[in-house]
Amino acid sequence: MELLCWCTLLLSYVQFLSAHNDFFTSIGQMTDLLYTEKDLVTSLKDYIKAEENKLEQVKRWADKLDTLTSTAIQDPEGFLGHPVNAFKLMKRLNTEWSDLESLVLSDTTDGFISNLTIQRQHFPSDEDQTGAAKALLRLQDTYRLDANTISTGDLPAGVTHKSQMTVEDCYELGKIAYSEADYYHTELWMAQALKQLDQGEESTLDKVTVLDYLSYAIYQQGEIERALDYTKRLLELDPEHQRAKGNLKYFEFQLEKQKKAEEEEAEKQKERGKRETSEKKKKPKKPSFSLIPERKKYEMLCRGEGNKLTPRRQSRLFCRYYDNNHSPALVLAPVKQQDEWDRPYIVRYLDIISEEEMQRVKQLAKPRLRRATISNPITGVLETAPYRISKSAWLTGDDDPMIDVINQRIEDITGLEMDTAEELQVANYGVGGQYEPHFDFGRKDEPDAFKELGTGNRIATWLFYMSDVAAGGATVFPDVGAAVWPQKGTAVFWYNLFASGEGDYSTRHAACPVLVGNKWVSNKWIHERGQEWRRPCSLNETD
Repeated sequence: MELLCWCTLLLSYVQFLSAHNDFFTSIGQMTDLLYTEKDLVTSLKDYIKAEENKLEQVKRWADKLDTLTSTAIQDPEGFLGHPVNAFKLMKRLNTEWSDLESLVLSDTTDGFISNLTIQRQHFPSDEDQTGAAKALLRLQDTYRLDANTISTGDLPAGVTHKSQMTVEDCYELGKIAYSEADYYHTELWMAQALKQLDQGEESTLDKVTVLDYLSYAIYQQGEIERALDYTKRLLELDPEHQRAKGNLKYFEFQLEKQKKAEEEEAEKQKERGKRETSEKKKKPKKPSFSLIPERKKYEMLCRGEGNKLTPRRQSRLFCRYYDNNHSPALVLAPVKQQDEWDRPYIVRYLDIISEEEMQRVKQLAKPRLRRATISNPITGVLETAPYRISKSAWLTGDDDPMIDVINQRIEDITGLEMDTAEELQVANYGVGGQYEPHFDFGRKDEPDAFKELGTGNRIATWLFYMSDVAAGGATVFPDVGAAVWPQKGTAVFWYNLFASGEGDYSTRHAACPVLVGNKWVSNKWIHERGQEWRRPCSLNETD
């Protein structure tokens, strides 16, 4: 703007000179030039000052990011393992760098702008920023974290790169929740933004903007009195705010109407003699784990709560050296097997994949990672879903002989044929990455689930853990209350089908959201064909 004014003034000066190019013939007229030049000098100094301020602002931004990125690249996966860091990265690249580009667009050296324009095609999109924000909200709900805990970065054990959220970050989360008509989370994050403003944090946002969202979100949840209080506070700051003035009258009317309705209802109850005091009300009984809705069971297990094995059942779980009934490959080098659960029977194999193998698998998978998909139960078409947040890649022996070695190891340990199994799938979970409760096998209402493979249903699942996860990321079985936690270098195995070929519905499982850390897994889905003599069928459905 300052440059525009300066250029406009200079242009006017030039036009003035061209219209009066005989100034030298009159000292009287030449004196006017002194005042014109004085105006130009004043405008030029204002322009220089504005440019210096702009450059100082850019310099502060560059210094801040230089410090941040220098720290981050020393441990990229560890840094992005903190969900707040991941969200702020999406927000910076999608929004804030764009603002910086506008700030320096008039820079005379276009090298930076050209470079930024080229790099922007690789930047995160609005969808990425929204996805990262929703992941934070998901983590907040699953692990019962308050907004202040997330904003200050004080997440559970394992945090090595603590990061705090600004007022703008909190406001952004609230706005995204608002756009989804999620007024519960809108309130939480607008209240956190207001709290940080009240504590004196510097921000480009003002309290009026935040209070406007906050009061409306509270009203939408039916708390008219609180919404009215925040509206009054907004009007104290901005008495001419038109929407707030209208809301004030409306909330007062609704509150009066609500009070009258409550009084009438209370009077009716009193007349009927059915009004009870709160002391007489019985506390609701705590429901048994089996009666709790699946979503709540899933979240409880992710937090380490929920069903536990009885001492009697626990006593039947053992650790052992396992050679799969004297398999030639395992006789001299049996593997360490550990019982994780009894029904369904889930086992873990310790030290089953080496560091070298894990690094090679990750190296092969990284350039091929694509958003994980699910099979539509009606159409059978592969599609993305909001309840599966990860990227995956598929590897075969053609990619590296090491994959064949890993597949052969799975065959030696399980005794199952690998020629009809699916390729090794490698998955990496992003910020708040999860896979909500699902079955690995095709149910009776999905007769064509794996028809194109021609290898029958998925008889079993083998799952490698290729990283430790600082917090969250468990594999849980909501129907039975089992939780298996990631442990690098181990693998878990279970059968999805009974020996009769019927599906075992107790194997319904989920991958909990990753709260802190980076989760890498690889799995092998083993199919029915080829197992006829290795795992004979049974006449008993639940055998």
